[in-house]
Amino acid sequence: MEAGLQTADVVVIGAGQAGLSAAYHLQRRGFLPAGQTSGGEMAAEFPGSYVVLDAEAGPEGAWRHRWQSLRMATVNGISDLPGIPKPDIDPAEPSSGFLSRYFGDYEEGLGLNVVRPVKVHSVSREDNDPSGRLRIGTSAGKWSARAVINATGTWTRPFWPIYPGQSSFRGRQLHVADYVAAEEFRGQHVIVVGGGISAVGLLDEISQVTSTRWFTRREPVWRDAAFDQKAGHDAVALVDERVRLGLPPQSVVSVTGLISTPSLRAAAERGVLDRHPMFTGIEPTRVRLADGSFLAAGVILWATGFRAELEHLAPLHLRGPGGGIAMDGTQVAAEKRVHLIGYGPSSSTIGANRAGRSAVAGILKMLEHCSPDPGPDRSLDSGTPGRADPGIPFHGRFTG
Repeated sequence: MEAGLQTADVVVIGAGQAGLSAAYHLQRRGFLPAGQTSGGEMAAEFPGSYVVLDAEAGPEGAWRHRWQSLRMATVNGISDLPGIPKPDIDPAEPSSGFLSRYFGDYEEGLGLNVVRPVKVHSVSREDNDPSGRLRIGTSAGKWSARAVINATGTWTRPFWPIYPGQSSFRGRQLHVADYVAAEEFRGQHVIVVGGGISAVGLLDEISQVTSTRWFTRREPVWRDAAFDQKAGHDAVALVDERVRLGLPPQSVVSVTGLISTPSLRAAAERGVLDRHPMFTGIEPTRVRLADGSFLAAGVILWATGFRAELEHLAPLHLRGPGGGIAMDGTQVAAEKRVHLIGYGPSSSTIGANRAGRSAVAGILKMLEHCSPDPGPDRSLDSGTPGRADPGIPFHGRFTG
């Protein structure tokens, strides 16, 4: 083995909701943190070791970067992490503060093996054996694993459309990922581009302090009825169909529509949600509208979504001719050692929790059918492990 090479049977990349779900289910199925395994007597009881590598400085995943004005009352639904429900919620509390505590207490209470901050740069095959090990290159050294669960989400890959004259604009252009607060736009006319939940939510917020105009490529679809279990199942099925064909996944909101809330209905009554077709070009101080006229603007806010953060998987050559990655559930169809959660149909919080369980079940099945691979991890001595109790008792205390 290479000097300094660390090993685990399963490496989870990312500690947001999807990554923590995977870690929970790994522990529940008997996996122990890397470095806490020992002896041959465990072979019948102990399926393997795991580690979670997270690029963030602390718990919460992408939520730690959301704007301060995003309160728990306006968050678009946060599902409980598996096994432990959310503590009581103060609707007025910023989402970043609440979720930082919830995720942090969850990690500590369950003793999840999260190592941070560690940025994963690459995942590659160690050899040509389809049941061989994978090499994970990181900012803190290299890991060797039998399987990888990728849960890196999308927040670090904001999508910026390209329009004629975009670079000539003298005002400010920013993506939702860079948004802080509406007050910084006071006195400027703000153009908001995008048809998703962030777009309409920020339109409502910014319109309280200055003038706005909303542009989308397509007429948005509003949903007044409750988003019930059947509607959720149908939406996930549509996204799943695309990724099974190897096509880039659509956002969930593109198939669910926008939920009409009291605050958004009030914004609509004020005329804030009067949607306009996309402009055709950008000039230094204005945009050219579809009818050939012009609209002056000081700010263009691109609420145009995100793409999956998968660049570190490029050495595996997973993308197909359709531009996406063909999936079989959470498993990459062409690479059974890699599972993607928080991708495609599992990009919602509910879907991420279910995907964590599914990925772990798939990895267990794969390991059972592969030849034994004791690996150097097995020789590290820290006591005799046993199978984790399915309940995973919680020893911490939530403060929310």
